[in-house]
Amino acid sequence: MNPDNMNKDILQRLTETLAARKQASPESSYVAKLFSKGEDAILRKIGEEATEVILASKESDKTHLVYETADLWFHCMVLLAQHGLSADDVLQELARREGLSGIAEKESRKKD
Repeated sequence: MNPDNMNKDILQRLTETLAARKQASPESSYVAKLFSKGEDAILRKIGEEATEVILASKESDKTHLVYETADLWFHCMVLLAQHGLSADDVLQELARREGLSGIAEKESRKKD
């Protein structure tokens, strides 16, 4: 299997799992429990994971950095699902920005 397809497949499977967990009993899974606690709990978890990414980077531990970044991305996907969005929405935005200068992209947001 093409690694790019495998990576996209994992995002699709996670998106589907998160959608299912949104409707599940809080006792059935960690994610269902997180959804049941609401957005503030999800946001706190993202803050915690972001801090762990920073600490792993400062330690120059590449394995730990990848592990913590995976946790951060996962919890960001939970937040997206909370709002009815998915990784595809983020990928579409990244595709839109591809090839744009960061300066030009920021300027275009000021005009909106």
